[in-house]
This record gives sequence, C-alpha cells and structure tokens, in this order.
Amino acid sequence: MRDFPLRTRVFIAAVMLAGLLGIVSCVIHTAHQPDVLLRFAAIGALALLVFASEAFSAALARSVATREGVSISVTMPIAMASVIILGPWGAPLVTAMVALEPRRTPWFKRCFNGSMNVLSTLGAAWTYAWVHAEILNQPVEQFPNVISQQFGPFYQLLIPMLAASVVHEVINGLLMVTVLALAERVSPWRVWFGTMAESALPLFIYSIFGLMLAFVWLTITPLAGVLVLAPLMVARWVFSMFSARQEAYESTIRSLIQAVETKDAYTRGHSERVSRASVMIGRSAGMREDRVSSLRYAGMLHDVGKLGVPTRILQKSGKLTDEEFDAIKMHPTRGREITKDLEFLGEAVEGILLHHERMDGRGYPNGLQGEEIPEFARILSVADAFDSMTTTRSYRGARSIDEAMEELRRCKDTQFDATFVEALIAAVTREGWAVVDTTDQVTPSGSAPSMGSDDDDPTASSELGLGLATPTDASALDAFMSEIVRDSDLRGQPTGDQGSTA
Repeated sequence: MRDFPLRTRVFIAAVMLAGLLGIVSCVIHTAHQPDVLLRFAAIGALALLVFASEAFSAALARSVATREGVSISVTMPIAMASVIILGPWGAPLVTAMVALEPRRTPWFKRCFNGSMNVLSTLGAAWTYAWVHAEILNQPVEQFPNVISQQFGPFYQLLIPMLAASVVHEVINGLLMVTVLALAERVSPWRVWFGTMAESALPLFIYSIFGLMLAFVWLTITPLAGVLVLAPLMVARWVFSMFSARQEAYESTIRSLIQAVETKDAYTRGHSERVSRASVMIGRSAGMREDRVSSLRYAGMLHDVGKLGVPTRILQKSGKLTDEEFDAIKMHPTRGREITKDLEFLGEAVEGILLHHERMDGRGYPNGLQGEEIPEFARILSVADAFDSMTTTRSYRGARSIDEAMEELRRCKDTQFDATFVEALIAAVTREGWAVVDTTDQVTPSGSAPSMGSDDDDPTASSELGLGLATPTDASALDAFMSEIVRDSDLRGQPTGDQGSTA
C-alpha cells in the first residue's frame, strides 16, 4: 500500500473506515431484531455462498487504461437476494464476506473490496426499502423486519429491485473508478470507458438473478434457492472462457510487438504509445467502445509489417536509396499480410495497411485521398506522427507537446484529418502526455538519419531533403525484398550505428 500516492492511501483508508462503521452499525441493529438467531443463521448461509462465489470468480482481461484486473463472480446476485431476505441491516453483513476472499490478494485490497461491497449493498438495501415503502404507501420504517414475508404482486418486488441494482452499480462503480484513477493518475473517464463501461449492463442484468434467488429462498426452501445459482455458475464459466480468449489475443499481440522491438530497439514502447494516443483520439471523437477496442489493437500492431523489412535497412544510419525506401514503404502491406487472418482485429487490419496514406493523396501504399482513407488509418496516422515527434531520437531531441501540436495543425487537410488532429489535441490537453527518451546511445557526428527512422514524422521529409512518398507496387518489390533479406538478415551485419524506427 505504501507504493500508492498519498491521496490514494487516504481514499482507501476512508472507504475502509466507512465500511467498518457500516458493519458495526449493521451488527448492532441486527442484534436487536426479534428473530435474531434465524437472521444470523441466514446471514451465515448467504455469506458462505459469497465466500464460495469469490473462490470461483473469473478474472477478465486487464484494463487498457489501468492494467488492473476486473473480476466477475456471483456475489452481486447474492447481495441483491440478501437485500430482500434480510433487509437494510442484514444484507451488508453478507457482502462483507468479500474481504475474506480465499485468494492471494494483499490485505488492504481485500479490506477495500469488502468495504466497497458493504457500502454499495447498504445504499442498495435502503433504496429497495424506500421504493418498496413508496409502492405500498407506508413509512419506510415499516419495512418487513422478519425473514419470512408474504409477497404481493410481482411488480412490488421488481421495481424496488431494479432501483436497488442501479444504486448498487453506481456506488460500486464510483468507488472503483475513483481508486483506480487516483492510483494510476489517469482520468476517471478513461478508467470508466476502459474498464467498467462494457460490463455495466451485463452486471445489471446479472443482478436480477438475485430476485429469483430471494423468491425461491423465501417461498420454497433455502436449499432450493441455492439451485438458482446453477445458471449463474454457467454464466461465470462463459465469462472465464471469454477471459481466456482475451488473454490469448493479448498474448498474440505481445508476441508480435516483441518480435518487432527485437528487430529494432528504437521501436520499444512506440507501439503502446501509438495505441494509447489512438484510443484517446477515438474516445475524444465519440467513437463506440467496441471500435475503440479494435483501434487499440490497430495502434499496437501498426508497425508489425517492419518484420518484413530487412534489418540492415531499418538500422541504416545514412540516407536510404530509392530501392531501400521502397522496401520501407512496403511495411504497411506486409503488416496486412501478417494480421489478415486474425479475425478479432476486425477493421484494425485496414488501419494497419493504410496508416501512411495522406489526405492529399500523396501517401502510400495505395495513394488514397480524403474520405477514401478509412477512419482507423486516419487516426493511426495522427497518433503515429504525434508519438514520433514527442520521442527523442538518436539524432534529435523530442519536440515539445506544443510544438508537436502546432506541426499537426500545420499539416491538417494535407497529411492529416483535421477532425482527428483536433480530437487528439483536446484529449492531450485534458489527460496530458509525456515526451519520451528512447536513445540508448548517441549517433556519431556526421551520420545522417534514415527516412526509415522517421517516416511517420511530418517534418522528416524536409529535414532529410527527401520527396513525398508515392504509391508502391508490391509485386515489383518481391524479388528485391527477397534478395535484401538474404543479404542482410542471413549473412550481413547492420551498417553504422542504430537509427530509430517509429
């Protein structure tokens, strides 16, 4: 816990203190109920279900924004059932059992999770009691204080349950988003859209199973109520399969990135930063979250085609020949060939292929113009150039954030889409960005950087005295590529010191 910033530690401590006070208050009030033994027996039984559900919870893939794991278990339906069965003072004691989850989790995380569940359930339970009392037109103090209650019309349960579920999710979500935003020093909106948003509706629907559990528990027998959890365990298994698939996707992408970074050390971290900038642009432009997820993959893999570019060319410190530059220009096409069979990438594949196209039609590989260029490619182009300009190279320092923004604006409607330029600037202004130094060694004086080092930097052409890129015929380069690959990767050594690849 000492690794967290002070404000994060203060927030965690405050939530744990509030949770502890809630538990003490619930114990005192429950102890004064007329059916205290029966009530504590029910609390113990439901708490055991919570304990079991936490033992078999399924961890989802890590968040893009925070790299924190999000878990799915059957705890929320049990919490909602406890609200109906035990009322406002008993239900929080059930969900406090989350703090005793049987996993190797630091004590403060378990205590925070338990306190967060206590507070969420307390708010949900009092919401249920208040809405239920309003429907019956009676004071909330007369909410049933006995476990065996007679059910009226179904809507008298459903409406309060829906309201309670919303309150539970809101309180739980606010606490979770706040602690992650403080711990990771990122925008709460980024945490919400990167971690919580996609699971909000499924978890809300998932919680309705609590109504079924409570109804069977109270009208038939508690043992029969436990059987209601069977479909929930099936749902948990489905979540775990989804998690395994997501992890497989992530592993595939990490392997490809590692291969590119091994070939050229100066690309290290570039893919992740372009991915982050692309996601910032997509969200700032109002893109749907499912497309933002694909855009994230596109950013991570946009330069994977450089695996098909000879190492000698990537690491050449001097000016490239026309044929060598043509080989560099083939990396988007090679990238599409590598990724086209990865179905989970979706439209990211076309973004990888076309991220060096220009709005004025003088990009490559196809020379597309304006709206002919897919959105993903236009976003990647902006993100790629921005990271290149704000990263220190072996032959130049990083441009400042303001200088990079000014350069992007200068190149609007010629190289970059103006909408996505402004979207990035708005996102960076709101969330911040850090310049990066990736130089491991200084290039000897007198050596000239290659176009392959900075072909995504809008000022590279003028700095190096090179012309604008033109479309390239892939078939005409196949023989040349094969010859250079044999000559450089199998026998030759890189010439000169390493340049950088963006």
